[in-house]
Parts: sequence; C-alpha cells; structure tokens
Amino acid sequence: MKLFSLRISIFFICILLPVLVMSQTTVVYPNTEVPFLNLTPDSRSGAMGEAGVAISPDVNANYWNPSKLAFLTNDDDVSLSYSPWLRQLVPDISLSYLSYAHKIDDRNSIGASIRYFNYGTVALTDVSANSLGSYTPSEFQINGSFARKFGDELSLGLTAGYIHSSFSSSSSTGQNGNPANAVSAGVSLFYTKQTQEFGNDAVFSFGTNISNIGSKISYDTDGPKYFLPTNLKIGVANTWNLDDYNQVTLTVDFNKLLTPTPPIRDANGNIIAGKDDNISVPSGIFSSFSDAPNGFTGELQEITVSPGVEYWYNQLFALRAGYFYENANNPDNPYKGGSHYLTLGVGFKYTQFNFDFSYIAGNQQNSPLANTLRFTLIANFGGENNKNKR
Repeated sequence: MKLFSLRISIFFICILLPVLVMSQTTVVYPNTEVPFLNLTPDSRSGAMGEAGVAISPDVNANYWNPSKLAFLTNDDDVSLSYSPWLRQLVPDISLSYLSYAHKIDDRNSIGASIRYFNYGTVALTDVSANSLGSYTPSEFQINGSFARKFGDELSLGLTAGYIHSSFSSSSSTGQNGNPANAVSAGVSLFYTKQTQEFGNDAVFSFGTNISNIGSKISYDTDGPKYFLPTNLKIGVANTWNLDDYNQVTLTVDFNKLLTPTPPIRDANGNIIAGKDDNISVPSGIFSSFSDAPNGFTGELQEITVSPGVEYWYNQLFALRAGYFYENANNPDNPYKGGSHYLTLGVGFKYTQFNFDFSYIAGNQQNSPLANTLRFTLIANFGGENNKNKR
C-alpha cells in the first residue's frame, strides 16, 4: 500500500508541476546546430503534447526512449511518419521519419531509424540580387539502438547515430558551404509495473532518455564548431484499464537541453552574467544545470513541459490531447523560446496496422508551428500484441 501511494503521489506531482513551474525541445541556443534532431517525428506523441518517453512501447520508441523496444510484443515493427513543417510560413519544408524494430528474443531487441528534414528550395543571389540558381538544403540522421530487459519491469537502451547536414549559414552568399557531419550516442531507461489502482488493472511507467550526445559539428574546417542539441527527457505515465473496452493514459514529459546557456555580455564582449559557453561537450553537459545567467530561476525556465492524455476504445480507436509549454522569452536571456500550444489527435487500428494523425491547435502569435499536421502509419508483423500495451 505504501508503494502504491508513493507511485500515485509521484505521478500526480509530475502532472501538476507544469502549472506550478509555468516554464520540448524547440529551445534553440545560438551555439547549437541541427535542431531537427529534437523535432517530434510521430503523430501519437505529437498529439499528446509532444510526450512519449514513458508511454506504452511502440516502434517509435527509437526516438523517444529506445530502451522501450525490449517490451515490444511483435517480432517486427515498422513505422513511417510525415509532417509538412511550418506550412504557414513556407510551402515546401517537411520532416520524414522511418523507424524499424526487431525482437531478438524475450529480453533483447534492436532498432533502426532514419529521419530526413527537407528545407525546400532556396533561391541564391549575389550582392546585386542577381540570381545564382537554387539548391535544396537537407539534413538526416541514421540511428541504431539495442535494448535489453533486466527482469520483467526494467530495461536499458544504447543508441549510436550518424548525422549529416548540408545546410550552411554561408548559403545566402551563394556558397553552399561544406556539408557537416557528426556522430552521436544516447542512453535510456524504462521501468514499467503492472498494478491495481482504484479497483482497476493499471500500469505505471517511468522513462528517461539522454539523446544526441556527440561531437561538435562544423560547416567549415576553420570555422566555428557548434554543439549538437543534446537533450534530457524524463517522463511518467499511468494507464488505467477501466473495463474490457476502455483504457485511459495520463502522461507528462520534461525536457531540457544539455548544452551551455549563452552568457550575457557587455558591449566589449565581457561576461557580466552566466558562464563562458566556449567549452567541451562533456563540460557543456554538466554545466548546463547551473549556467543560466539568472540562476536557478533561469534553469527552471529552460525546462519544457508536455502533459498528455490518451483514450482507447477496444484497442481499435484512440483519442489524444496534450499541451506543450515552453517558458516565454525574458530580458535576461532571449533564447528560451516561448512556444505553447494545444495538440489533438486520433488513432485507428485495423489488424496489424495503426494509423495516427495529430494537429497543433495553436496560433502564429504563440507558435509558428500552429496548424502543423503529422501522419504516421505503423505495421506490426509476427508475435502477439499485448492488449494493454497498445
């Protein structure tokens, strides 16, 4: 009973914390590059306020929490997601994501994924506005993951990846610049517990994932080097099976970039608040918890919060909703973001196929992502689906 009460207390504290803190990963500091690595690729989590680190496993765990792959119930799973991006601003930017998972045995699984971000066609001109043609910058990441169960309730995951970016800030001058390359790694954990809550069968889950730990990236051999957007995700989820047909999940994710916060400098470039951000990758990760120019308050403002809810009827039809909150800009540090929006979505399951759709119900004043759509198709092959795990 005490353990049950502790779990419930932890869960509801995490659910209420967004209201108390009023603080995803869209925060982009000027010393980071390839921010597409932290864009939500799939529709299920996209509809739940961009939360996914602790919800029931599916093949898109390759992005959210690779350790969850060890709890998949099918032999093979594949998912394809597509999202037109920032269509309110530009017509031809898009994010595509392909994810695959294979169950080796009862304890071990492997996964692979590729995400491709297309920036659309960019017109090039010289200083006299004469046309120099056009080009299509793009970026992609290829990841491979391994997950293993330790007992029936805990799993750990390791991820390695390769990143390629042909997008360069020098492109506006008519020079495409050199493609940038980097390698990355990640570690993840997932804990899930079957239990009884309020007289119903329930599942409590906790997950964490540190992703995109890797080398700095540069578009010029002699040019500046930028941090990858290393990110820490922590989340909890609780699922209640109300009866044989109805299932409800509540979840919340917390995200924080593990990169240095730029200091505040005077007109001469001297630091007057914060810490020097010209440091190594390991130093940047550790200092990211204590380098905000406005102290502990600033650190809290760097945390984004994503609460979400999912309802399934007979494991055939799903309704989802969520809210994404990112602290608004403040005078001490103008790089905190400020996006906040409602997300909605539906899901359908037919035999071995799942179709998910999500929509960002925001406005342009609060987020340029307003009216963004995401589409995901999942196919499951072999094995037996666990009804309580989607």
